[in-house]
Amino acid sequence: MNGIGEGIGAAIEGGLLSRAVEPGHGEATGTPHALVTCANCGATVTGHYCGHCGQKAHIHRSLAAIGHDIMHAVLHLDGKLWNTLPLLVFKPGALTRRFIAGERAKFVSPMAMFLFTVFAMFAVFQMVGISPTDDLAQEIASNKDENAGQSVFRSKVREQIITLEQERDKLPKGDPRRAEIADQIKGLNMVLDAKPTEMNQAEDPPFSVTGLTWLDEGIVRKWEKNPGLMLYKLQSNGYKFSWLLIPLSIPFMWLLFAWRRKFNAYDHAVFVTYSLAFMSLLFIAVSILGAIPGGGDWAALLFLIAAPLHLYKQLRCAYGLTRFSALWRFFVLLFLIVLVLILFLQALLVLGAF
Repeated sequence: MNGIGEGIGAAIEGGLLSRAVEPGHGEATGTPHALVTCANCGATVTGHYCGHCGQKAHIHRSLAAIGHDIMHAVLHLDGKLWNTLPLLVFKPGALTRRFIAGERAKFVSPMAMFLFTVFAMFAVFQMVGISPTDDLAQEIASNKDENAGQSVFRSKVREQIITLEQERDKLPKGDPRRAEIADQIKGLNMVLDAKPTEMNQAEDPPFSVTGLTWLDEGIVRKWEKNPGLMLYKLQSNGYKFSWLLIPLSIPFMWLLFAWRRKFNAYDHAVFVTYSLAFMSLLFIAVSILGAIPGGGDWAALLFLIAAPLHLYKQLRCAYGLTRFSALWRFFVLLFLIVLVLILFLQALLVLGAF
């Protein structure tokens, strides 16, 4: 239930973020009175929206209207979404080309679509159990057990000190046994004064994997000591910084079309962002299908067919390429995608170390 709750929360967060990026379209309900004064700026309103500040002429004050706004903001159910989804799935190149050409009011913008699908993807991941949360809980419980064990050990040391002090007080002042007991008490007090990290420091050998001290101590050692926590940070940063995939990909797309000046960075950004939005939707479908008993093979088959086919179709149609020109760029792009993912993973590893 914890994963489902977190998943629903992530989906709502994605919906609200995409809603903030993408303005509504065709949402006005009811017919406003003629020559209404805008409650926000005081200008005269003759239509559904104020021509000065853009606020709706009709201001609701009911719980039903609030519920409608929440559902509409989260699910983003307007004409734009239904115009965008079919093209994004089946004709991605046409969607990319038409948006770049200026057909903006009909479609959900690339960034809004990307934000919603990415948050929805991680929400579904948590719902179907693709999450290190359970491993993290086990690791935290293990750390608690270890701390509890240290507390028991220190309590036993204190009891031993009290017993030795009682034995020392019973001995006459000239007894040589008193000196031995004093040394034992001194040693036990040093154990109590030592911090847990200092007690275990001698057990940790010099750590070197890459030869770079900042990398070994800052990242590699943390992964070795607490892999559950680091995996949780990796997933958490994965959707928080997923937007990094866009600026990381644009330079490589520019290289593929460096000698074709009619395509600029904006065109590549639209291409990359819509492509990432579709891949998020594909991962949602694959994860749901894989969660069904016996659906693992079908999920793998769907991904192996849909991912490259979609990328090729979008590449060819969006840029108006011939088959040969699209094919060689497609295979180069597959290599570049691996390179971008490696750079993105390295960025997440560095972010997770802090």
